[in-house]
Amino acid sequence: MSVDITAADWSAVAPVAVLALTAFVVLIADLVSRTNVYRYLAIAISISGTIAAAALLAQQYGTHGSAFLGGFVVDDASVLFAGIIVLGTLGSIVLYGALGTPRRVAPSLALMLWSACGAMLMAGAANLMTVFLGLELLSLALYTLCAMADRAGAREAALKYLILSSTATGFLLYGMALLFGATGSVSLAALIAPALATNQLFWIGIGLFLIGIAFKLSLVPFHTWAPDVYEGAPLPVTAFMSVVTKAGVLAVLVRLFLWSLPAGHASTLLLPVWIVAGISMIAGNAGMLAQHDLKRMLAYSGIAQIGYVLAALAGAEAQGFNAALYYFTAYSLMNLGAFAIAAMLSSDREEGSQLANFAGLGFRRPWAAFAMTVFLLAMAGLPPTAGFLGKVLILRSTVATGYAWLGALLVIGTAISLYAYGRVVRAMYDREPHAVHDVRPFAPLAAISAALCTIAVIVLAFYPFTR
Repeated sequence: MSVDITAADWSAVAPVAVLALTAFVVLIADLVSRTNVYRYLAIAISISGTIAAAALLAQQYGTHGSAFLGGFVVDDASVLFAGIIVLGTLGSIVLYGALGTPRRVAPSLALMLWSACGAMLMAGAANLMTVFLGLELLSLALYTLCAMADRAGAREAALKYLILSSTATGFLLYGMALLFGATGSVSLAALIAPALATNQLFWIGIGLFLIGIAFKLSLVPFHTWAPDVYEGAPLPVTAFMSVVTKAGVLAVLVRLFLWSLPAGHASTLLLPVWIVAGISMIAGNAGMLAQHDLKRMLAYSGIAQIGYVLAALAGAEAQGFNAALYYFTAYSLMNLGAFAIAAMLSSDREEGSQLANFAGLGFRRPWAAFAMTVFLLAMAGLPPTAGFLGKVLILRSTVATGYAWLGALLVIGTAISLYAYGRVVRAMYDREPHAVHDVRPFAPLAAISAALCTIAVIVLAFYPFTR
């Protein structure tokens, strides 16, 4: 079905508008509330608004159109990526319910919702101006969110993220300027002109643009910020960054890779991207081996996982897009579930992200250890999890499109990751006594989130993926 929504621009961004308005309502409720329940009121409002945005997205699925003079598009790809963004936002809000500091939870939730708005704008961006607007809205809120923790490391992480991210944004913006100079248009569709394949300005612009994108995805060699920022940021913010930021940037890359490059020249233009993806698979998995904090470990894991997703896009074909979207959806569920387990192990004084907290978990909280085992096995790509099916689909795509060497690197990276994930699983079922600091007796929101993610990661493995 095709729907012309050009005349009603705001209908195209209705889910984004709902999230933005929800953030305002959260702040107003925080100002007028004078009781001890305002923390839970802010969480309830945020969850309700996020679910409303998800409902509007569901109504948009299957429609196609453009809005705001072609700057924003609604199609299946934009709706699916926006759905992942909403899922990541909802999961992160739930973690605030388990961990959030009462006096800061409302402003944190408002910033998170506005950041999600930026990611959703990127998911439907059809020109360079919308990409930049969405990216800045996403990033500016994240800088503040990273610093909103009581430990000194949070400020350091936020400052590092601000400086390095601003540098990457400079590359991105300069690349956009050169692309505009080469095409005379800010539209991504203008990049498809065959004549651009011989335009030196276009090649330099694409290179600078991709450098900025690679930083946002924390790909090697632009990954050094990720472990420090993940460790220093509050746990819900780390979960948010690991899913929502990547979803918004990946949506831009998909639109660029599949629909906005000169026909017949995509393989040459994007060869550096595939090389970086291959290196990231190995370096990310190798980086996990020396980590003793779950957030740092998942930061390195995320570097490798995004490498897998980009490998699926090699060849710029629809089959690869389907595999990439499936695997990234599964990865988002694994990540959110793992952070939910860490939230359950957190005390009022300290987050439960240290791997030492997982020692003996199988005997203290068997079902939590089982859920964490499922998430780790899924990240490693073992059956019967969605991670296994996702990697099979990626391997099929890389071989079919002539990028078997990327498939080989995926296998090597997976072999390395087995040891990193396996040592956590082994520690959870180790009977030897370990010093574990006090944990919460029960964190219902985090427990429900972890349970739902566990079920989804297993059920998704049996999804009838035939395309």
